[in-house]
Amino acid sequence: MLHIDWKKFRAYALVGALAVTGTVALMPARPVVAQSAPQPRTLPDFTDLVEQVGPSVVNIRTLEKARTATPGGGQMDEEMQEFFRRFFGQPAPGAPRSPRPNRPQPQEEEAQPRGVGSGFILTSDGYVMTNAHVVEGAEEVIVTLTDKREFKARIVGADKRTDVAVVKIEATGLPAVKVGDVNRLRVGEWVMAIGSPFGLENTVTAGIVSAKGRDTGDYLPFIQTDVAINPGNSGGPLINMRGEVVGINSQIYSRSGGFMGISFAIPMDEAIRVSEALRSSGRVSRGRIGVQIDQVTKDVAESIGLGKAQGALVRSVESGSPADKAGVEAGDIITKFDGKLIDKATDLPRLVGSTKPGSRATMTVFRRGGSRDLGVTIAELEPEKTVKKVVDKEEKPKSSPAAQSVGLTVSELTDAQKKELKLKGGVKVDAVADGAARAGIHEGDIIVAIGNTEIGGVKEFDSAVARVDKSKPIPVLLRRGELATYLLIRPLR
Repeated sequence: MLHIDWKKFRAYALVGALAVTGTVALMPARPVVAQSAPQPRTLPDFTDLVEQVGPSVVNIRTLEKARTATPGGGQMDEEMQEFFRRFFGQPAPGAPRSPRPNRPQPQEEEAQPRGVGSGFILTSDGYVMTNAHVVEGAEEVIVTLTDKREFKARIVGADKRTDVAVVKIEATGLPAVKVGDVNRLRVGEWVMAIGSPFGLENTVTAGIVSAKGRDTGDYLPFIQTDVAINPGNSGGPLINMRGEVVGINSQIYSRSGGFMGISFAIPMDEAIRVSEALRSSGRVSRGRIGVQIDQVTKDVAESIGLGKAQGALVRSVESGSPADKAGVEAGDIITKFDGKLIDKATDLPRLVGSTKPGSRATMTVFRRGGSRDLGVTIAELEPEKTVKKVVDKEEKPKSSPAAQSVGLTVSELTDAQKKELKLKGGVKVDAVADGAARAGIHEGDIIVAIGNTEIGGVKEFDSAVARVDKSKPIPVLLRRGELATYLLIRPLR
């Protein structure tokens, strides 16, 4: 019998394998299962979502009273009338019918179509949410459900600042929407809209979330999407892939009046807060402190020592307002409100607006190179006051030679001017040239600070100008009428 030494055989086999291939092939103890390649992602299927949310979306028609000489109202385009006759075999909706001959046509007040929009059922007992601009000016609101039932709606309340409105229909057992968490919404996520673009009811479009927190209004950080939104979609829901409403379709960016790939929706968390206020009192109560604000630019932030471009630059303070009583001055930069950081200027009205009138809050302001805390009592928001321009009735004052080195001719303020402008000091610009002109400084402006140095008069102005490094941009805080702003006088190159 042939005997094989298996240890030697394995050694010789290994040497042979190395000689032929230069590598060693080891047999695994068990078979290796090949890893499958990542499966390509497929486009989402919206059919179940449409069936789930579709019954909650409504069509909203608004009517207004108008006196007409003939029944039928305004004339419709002849080509559009011909289109309906050819393809539908009937006159277009709202098209005028020929009056009977020799029959007098008395003037009468009729309900004329005013507009078409969308909405969605917020509660099963008939509260419907839509846009404020959909129902604005309407004398009658008609809500049509997907089952073709029509109801005359009562406007519960509308808030123009957020463009949110709530109407009520007398019905029960309605399919209400589910409200989603906007904080969970991610850029790039698929979303869907249902509405009535151009009056075409129950139209479904889809796309993705393009951005969050878009600043297109004082009180709302909008959701930007590429979902096709057109006239008539306003007030309809923006729906995530879980079938939850995350926004109200409200605006589009367009040069033609039609969809161009950018649309905006009101975040649902903000809309719910507004709707609750409308349902409880018919209006929204917001806080105010009485300031006009602007953005802080990077150049200004660096030149005054603020560092990062953040906060809200106070351009004017309303006399007798909460901010005035708290000691806020034009030119201050509000960096925090009630402990919350003001990253962009638009953050301030949102935070103040959501604060209950009558409550106390603390603001942090940056002034003349340092920060300080100011306590303020919040008032209720009221219509904006018209800014009054200050007219200089004084005689032509003397010029400052030092100011001419930066392209300025300035003069002292009179006591009457200081009192009228509520200023402790400053100098008046009489003429501009060179760098000052390029910076945007105008004749009649009042300069109140150079860098972080307050200006009491021409003497302090001369001293401040002499000390600044004229090889770098010079930050100038000025008043123009009742508004304050920073401008940079840049050196000649």
